Amino acid sequence: MAKIRPFAGIRPEKGKAAEIAALPYDVYSREEAARVVAENPSSFLKIDRPETQFAPGEDMYGRQVYQKAHDLLWSLVADGTFLVEKKKCYYIYELTMCGRVQTGIVACASVDDYRNGVIRKHENTRAEKEEDRIRHVDACEAQTGPIFLAYRARPEISAITEREKKRDPAYDFVSEDGIRHRVFVIDSDGDIAALTRAFAETGTVYIADGHHRAASAVKVAEMRRRQNPDFTGEEEFNYFLSVLFPDDELMILDYNRVVRDLNGCTEEEFLDEVRRRFAVTRLSGDAAGMGPGAVLRAGEMRRTADEEAAKGGEWMRPKERGSISMYLGGRWYLLKIRPEDRNSSDPVAGMDVSILQEKLLGPVLSIGDPRTDRRIDFVGGIRGMEELVRRCNTDCAVAFAMYPTSIGELFAVADAGRLMPPKSTWFEPKLRSGLFVHAISCENERC
Repeated sequence: MAKIRPFAGIRPEKGKAAEIAALPYDVYSREEAARVVAENPSSFLKIDRPETQFAPGEDMYGRQVYQKAHDLLWSLVADGTFLVEKKKCYYIYELTMCGRVQTGIVACASVDDYRNGVIRKHENTRAEKEEDRIRHVDACEAQTGPIFLAYRARPEISAITEREKKRDPAYDFVSEDGIRHRVFVIDSDGDIAALTRAFAETGTVYIADGHHRAASAVKVAEMRRRQNPDFTGEEEFNYFLSVLFPDDELMILDYNRVVRDLNGCTEEEFLDEVRRRFAVTRLSGDAAGMGPGAVLRAGEMRRTADEEAAKGGEWMRPKERGSISMYLGGRWYLLKIRPEDRNSSDPVAGMDVSILQEKLLGPVLSIGDPRTDRRIDFVGGIRGMEELVRRCNTDCAVAFAMYPTSIGELFAVADAGRLMPPKSTWFEPKLRSGLFVHAISCENERC
């Protein structure tokens, strides 16, 4: 059973949520973060990325940098910019993107559930990224960025959220990227008990995004347990800030690949290698909204292909699992995975990204480890197909557009105790930081 519980949230004063809320800390480079904070000094990014408060040459991992995050956070609590909830509550966090709504429950999840596999992961973490957030959480005495969790939808949870969303929201704003954010406070004792009971009956929950934040929260809890050998397990440091979404509302976008060179092959030689491994159809000139029976002269075909490539070739997106779109030499091709290559009971080996790696990227392009090879780069689907064309027109030789991984595939990999191939999932919309903070220390009545 999953131990999910309410918490006394630290959150912005109602009129200030829009200017405080920030995208996750790890979507920015150091220079980008500094620019965002300079343009909006109220952004929570100044706390998540406290090096923005120092000169560019400052060691961003220095003790004084993390202390600055602590001081900024608690000064905002002291001056009333952030409010401390008077009781432990659940919260509803609704995000609307392009008319599509997903509704999560903001809560705290158990460190022990992470350790014993009730909360399941699908990615490895990097020690240096963990260490940064360990220092940040420990110094701030709080978790500032929520972990994105998924669970198999339950009607009793949906009934509560739909009813509560008819009340007035605590926050309702549209961020600069066009996404609408609404937050509701669930403070009824009956609803709090019902949600706690419903999550206990879900059995398993899954990390969708935020593996490093989750691992870091667990490491801080382990450290504090060693410092407090008489801990009971109920202390706030034994729980981490989360937003839990039902699986039937989640959207995973494609996570695409671009490669800088063809490993010594000409375009014709590389295309021959692709044809040996996949069923290949040239798309340019016979799709473009004309239907499969359209007949074009050679000049018209080339012009249509060029026009569609210039527009980004959105119509070239793969339409089903087992299909990969490839952009090479100014043309789009459809690669179909052969049935014998899909016939695997292994949930990882049967994924499109795994098959592309094993059949083509590794043996032909000599990309052994896509996590470390600098010849490959990854492009989130949110950036559109035009970004793949742009990269091939600037610094890359070939691009592969993938069909999105399904939430079912993610669950299957996690249930098998396996890890997803790198860059397999891109979740949208992104959760904003700064709307909820979870204190892990109760000093000075902070939690």
